[in-house]
Amino acid sequence: MKYTAFGRTGLRVSQVALGTGNFGTGWGYGADPEASEAVFNAYAQAGGNFIDTADIYQFGQSEELLGTLLKGRRENFVLATKYTNGAQPNADRLVTGNSRKAMVASVEASLKRLQTDRIDLYWVHHPDGVTPAEEIVRGFEDLARAGKILYAGLSNFPAWRLARAATLAELSRVIPIAAAQFEHSLVHREPEADLFPASQALGLGIVTWSPLGGGMLTGKYRAGEKGRAEGFGGRVFQPENSAQRTQILDTLLSIAQEVGVNAGQVAIAWAGTHGAIPILGPRSQAQLTENLGALSIALSVEQIHRLDAVSNLAPSPPARKPLPWASDDTVQVVA
Repeated sequence: MKYTAFGRTGLRVSQVALGTGNFGTGWGYGADPEASEAVFNAYAQAGGNFIDTADIYQFGQSEELLGTLLKGRRENFVLATKYTNGAQPNADRLVTGNSRKAMVASVEASLKRLQTDRIDLYWVHHPDGVTPAEEIVRGFEDLARAGKILYAGLSNFPAWRLARAATLAELSRVIPIAAAQFEHSLVHREPEADLFPASQALGLGIVTWSPLGGGMLTGKYRAGEKGRAEGFGGRVFQPENSAQRTQILDTLLSIAQEVGVNAGQVAIAWAGTHGAIPILGPRSQAQLTENLGALSIALSVEQIHRLDAVSNLAPSPPARKPLPWASDDTVQVVA
């Protein structure tokens, strides 16, 4: 396992993170404690040191399992968790969302489940459409001063919200926004238009989830497997529902045959060429071992170009509207 500096922090994290959304069975789909332990130990033995979870994962079971698994080796890992949704199926409105009240209640509950005295990287899971950036930034600072968190990050935030919060934190001289997390894969390249350049310009550590498109990029659904297509009610899954996606998977399978690996490993290797830390979310040790095989793949420039070309997004034309002072036959390009 290789390690890389995480944004502008002093952390050195492994080149892939372990996502633990499958740790537990509270959602009716996931891994039991024994299977979760096998996945965790295999990741640790491979040199992985970056763990990503959330209070909502398996309704708190993911954090509870990690609390047990981290005993005696807590300092060997960067432990990241998230808040916004609450850990219960019908969590009260006062402990969900991104308010300071929800933040404080959530961090205290996560600390208990994780059996630790602080969280290394605390994420807001996603925007709630209500809480202003100023409140989030101030809340992070309070938690940092209390020793509850070491770093703060924003997950699934649009680029403009990410930039505003990072700028507010910088101007206020409080704990900085250190990281951004968002979905990215060969079938979800939209972040390359804004989130990647924004995060890089702001010096943030970048973490990406679902590099396999919910499993679609492994090709296994063509063989009739169900997996996440049904396991999470179809959520966090990218179906093969367009001609382009079929071409993407065909190209992946072709390159995988050239390299002598499988399509999923090629997809993960491609995701790792963008300066981000991809999150692996296996449900079994066998899946993790297969995923980690991507780390030994060196895609050629030509192979990367083929994958880029087949998955490329159609360019969006700039908005065109006449300015008030322009004549009827004059078109101005407005950025």
